[in-house]
Amino acid sequence: MSADGIILVTGGSRGIGAATASLLAEQGSRVVVTDIAPEQPQGADAILWPTPFDVASEPVVVSGIAEIEARHGPITGLVNAAGIFGKMHPVENVRIENWDREINIDLRGTFLVARSVGEQMTKRRHGAIVNVASIAGMTSGPIHAYTAAKAGVIQITQTLAAEWGRVGVRVNAVSPGFTRTVALEAGIASGALNADRLARNAAMNRLVEPIEVAQAIAWLLSPLASGVTGINLPVDAGFIAGSTWDAYGGLPEPPAA
Repeated sequence: MSADGIILVTGGSRGIGAATASLLAEQGSRVVVTDIAPEQPQGADAILWPTPFDVASEPVVVSGIAEIEARHGPITGLVNAAGIFGKMHPVENVRIENWDREINIDLRGTFLVARSVGEQMTKRRHGAIVNVASIAGMTSGPIHAYTAAKAGVIQITQTLAAEWGRVGVRVNAVSPGFTRTVALEAGIASGALNADRLARNAAMNRLVEPIEVAQAIAWLLSPLASGVTGINLPVDAGFIAGSTWDAYGGLPEPPAA
């Protein structure tokens, strides 16, 4: 990141994007937030881009990035947080129009924004990108398009890191576990998700908070991570580590205080 540049956060009006925009602004960065339904993230001293920003539309992305840089300065940091979480279904119930929508937003959108911003970063030979993937892209689950899209995001991250590393552009990903966002809380309230079960499968026996993902993103963007590129960092409260214990009868109970 550079003091005279900006950090762009897509999907920054809600959830992990909003938490990240707020944290980065608190740390003194100039942050521009875009969203398909633009709304000032609560408590964030960030610049809201007022035009709906559809990451799946190449014309919108290309023209939007150009306009943002013309108005606010060069983008030196990018957080690709725009995304949607589909419904859980057995494969035979997956509707192809829903599959296409999730792939378009979560995978195509990440690529379009990263490419459009990264092309400018490579010309300036400086920049850092963090793509928000998911542990769903590292495991199996009944969210078929989402898992495929997030696995693709992890692969895109590694490929772009290799391609742009020699010109000073770093590209990394974070993979949140089950994170206490409004969308997750809605799933719990509807009965589609069970909070106790999700927490029980994590080594730390809890869900992830949005600020915890934001802190990892902020570190990857910062000079503290200047030698880090091409990684996928799980922020999952130990969900990947803990979930494998099911075959052995579950995680051990914590010792009594």
